[in-house]
Amino acid sequence: MLRRQTSILLMAAALAAFAQQGPKKHDPKAASAGKPRVPIRTPWGDPDFQGVWNNSTITTLERPAELSGEPVLTNEEAAAIEQRAAQNRVDRPPAAGDPGTYNQFWFDRGTKVVPTRRTSLIVDPPDGKLPPLTTAGQSRQDERFRRLGPTAIGSSGNGPFDSYEDISVVTRCITRGLPNAMLPGGYNNNYEILQVPGSVVLLSELMHEVRVILLDGRPHISQNIRQWMGDSRGHWEGNTLVVDVTNFPDRDVTGFGVPYRNSETSHLHLTERFTRVDANLLDYKVTVDDPATFTRKWTASIPMVRSEGRLYEYACHEGNYSLANMLKGSRVEDK
Repeated sequence: MLRRQTSILLMAAALAAFAQQGPKKHDPKAASAGKPRVPIRTPWGDPDFQGVWNNSTITTLERPAELSGEPVLTNEEAAAIEQRAAQNRVDRPPAAGDPGTYNQFWFDRGTKVVPTRRTSLIVDPPDGKLPPLTTAGQSRQDERFRRLGPTAIGSSGNGPFDSYEDISVVTRCITRGLPNAMLPGGYNNNYEILQVPGSVVLLSELMHEVRVILLDGRPHISQNIRQWMGDSRGHWEGNTLVVDVTNFPDRDVTGFGVPYRNSETSHLHLTERFTRVDANLLDYKVTVDDPATFTRKWTASIPMVRSEGRLYEYACHEGNYSLANMLKGSRVEDK
C-alpha cells in the first residue's frame, strides 16, 4: 500500500514539474467579477483546469420527497436548509445497542446548497430522481441486500461475509468506482487536476485514485481489459473537456461486488463534461448510460469550487481491524 501511495505522489510531482508554471495568472479584477475577461489557458493553449477543487455540498443526489415538483429553492428555503444542516451536525449519543461510529469532527460534507439552488444534483430526469432499475439491476440490488444479512430482506441466507470477496471494494479500500468517485461524500471531497500536453490527470483525495485522461485521439483499450475506474479518453469541445469512459468490470463496484449474471456484460458508459465557468468554479456534468442497470440514462451536475488547500494522503487501511473482525463475527454467527 505504501509503495503504491508513494508511486502516486511521485507521478503527481513529476507531472506538476512537467507542467512548469502551472495555472496561468489571470486578471484579479476579472476573477473578482466571477468571470475571467479571457479564458484561462495553459502555456500550450488548452483550457486550464489545474489546481485543487472541492465539490462538498448539502444538496443531495436525488430530490427529497418533500421538494417533489420543486426543481429550484427560493433564497429563503436555501437559507433554512443550510441552517437546519448546521443544527444537525452535533454529536448525540448512539441508540441503545449501537456502539456508534465517527463523530462529527471527522465529517466535512459542506455547509451550502449548490450555487444554482437546485434541489438535486440530478438534472435529468427532470424529477431529480434516479430512473427505475431494470429487472437485472433489481436482481443485483436484491443480492446486495441479501449479502447484508438475513434481517435485511427476510432472507434465510447464511450472511454476507463468508470471505473477504463478499465485502465491498469500498470497505476494502480498493476503489469507489465511477461515477461515485466524482460525487460528493462525507469527507475528503477534494480533487487535484494536473495537465500536460496531450493528457489531463485527475487525482481524487478519497481512495487516493488517479485517472490519466488521454487526449491524443487513440481508441479505447480492448473490451477484454476491464478496469475499476474504466478507460478514459478525452477531447476538447471549445472550452469544455469531454471524457468518454468505458471498460468497467463485470461486477458491481460500488455495492458488494455482485457479479453480472450468466452471459451479462457491463455496458456502463459515462460521458463527463468539465467546463471552467470562472476563475473559482468548475462545472462537472456526468451522464450515466447503464442499460443493464437503469431503464434510461441519467445526468448529474456537480459544481467544483477552487480551493487554496492541498490534498493529503488518504490512509484508508491504517489500523483497520474491521475487515478481520467482520469475518470473525460472521463465523461466530455460523456457529
